[in-house]
Amino acid sequence: MAENLFTEIKVPQQKTFDGDLFPTVLSPKLGGAIANSHDVSVFTEAIRAYKPWLQSLLLKSGAIFFRGFPVATASDFNDVVEAFGFEELPYIGGAAPRSKVIGRVSTANESPLDQKIPFHHELAQVPKFPSKLFFFCEIAPAKGGETPIVLSHIIYQRMKEKYPEFVERLEKHGLIYTKVLGEDDDHTSTVGRGWKSTFLTQERSVAEERAADLGLRMEWEEDGGVKTIMGPIPAIRTDESRQRKVWLNSIVIAYTSWGDARNDPVKAITFGDGKPLPADIIYDCAKILDDESVAIPWQKGDFLLLDNWAVLHSRLPSHTPRRILASLCK
Repeated sequence: MAENLFTEIKVPQQKTFDGDLFPTVLSPKLGGAIANSHDVSVFTEAIRAYKPWLQSLLLKSGAIFFRGFPVATASDFNDVVEAFGFEELPYIGGAAPRSKVIGRVSTANESPLDQKIPFHHELAQVPKFPSKLFFFCEIAPAKGGETPIVLSHIIYQRMKEKYPEFVERLEKHGLIYTKVLGEDDDHTSTVGRGWKSTFLTQERSVAEERAADLGLRMEWEEDGGVKTIMGPIPAIRTDESRQRKVWLNSIVIAYTSWGDARNDPVKAITFGDGKPLPADIIYDCAKILDDESVAIPWQKGDFLLLDNWAVLHSRLPSHTPRRILASLCK
């Protein structure tokens, strides 16, 4: 049984929603095969053997935080991702500057670590977003740098209770996202991914094809950059696997942080009818997200599996070395 290899543990940061702890935190069972081995292959074999059980935990919780397993390197992490057997999703259409590390593993957002990254669902601003994503701590910051997470249906409920007319407009009109991309990456910006990286090509014609495949409209600029326009696209969706509505959008991150030399965050996102969003409600939504979130300090070797339909994530600032790797799944 899986219980002979894995054990659920409690950490102080967890919260209880609907009677269940969030997130689920797993460690190796004391005295079990994984606990007694430093070989990642023992762990990956266990993942393959107990994948249905792990998936049931993910369905229930929305997030599983793994601590104490023999995952030490990017290569180990790649083996773990492969063991779960989820199909890879290329990072096309995203804003974050990232670099491939090995296999299916890339860096997470490479923008300066002292910058906060607000809450969002991964790639919620495009139609083809991942259903699941992994984060792995290769270098743990001495202080700060957590990856807070929050349940999306809780945010939908809180916002609908407090701002019913705003939520009704979102459900009726959706959202339009507008972003100007440079030709190359700008690592000083949290949204500094250039169009060549965004569309994984050096050729404008290929970029145009891939943008069209996502439903993005493009307007080329004289300096080699390009304005991309997406939408209207839904701001509220139904998580079919759990039969509940979720806050599956990038409202807060776009409105509060999609700003750099090329972009004005207030203009980066509007209602689907083109009308501006109310600033006071957006900033209150950011506060609600923070209030409902869980932030577990990273330790080296930790990794996190998120259901992107169920959970939003963010990044807290840190002023010490931190290296978090990521992998996206269809």
